[in-house]
Amino acid sequence: MKKSLLLAWLAAIVATLGSLYFSEVMHFIPCTLCWYQRIFMYPLAIILGVAAYRNDRGVYKYVLPMAIIGILISGYHTILQKIPYLQQFEMCTSGVPCSKDYINWLGFITIPMLALIAFIIITISMVVLARSQKEEETIRG
Repeated sequence: MKKSLLLAWLAAIVATLGSLYFSEVMHFIPCTLCWYQRIFMYPLAIILGVAAYRNDRGVYKYVLPMAIIGILISGYHTILQKIPYLQQFEMCTSGVPCSKDYINWLGFITIPMLALIAFIIITISMVVLARSQKEEETIRG
């Protein structure tokens, strides 16, 4: 499905540009977990863009593992920020602490939560793409 591929690419582009805006324009210093999330998100913007242009429906094989790892990292990061008790297990030992909230829109939306939402959108889009690909293969026989 072309729409799910475009949606995934749009989510990756918005997440990439958003993180660049926060660091380069707002001068928010990324913590260690933010860097890991970027490592998994930035290539997705390129991979999904090329796949959307070429209508490559097999791209889910490469994108799903990266998006799922991104969900795990950003999910952990979000929980770390929202549950103060867990801050004692914080991985960030130098620089900006991973528990720091640069933004807190509506009392619960943080930068890692925005990344989590983008990774979830990408994952769901890739699952839809994989299912439609398998249905087409079943129909073809």
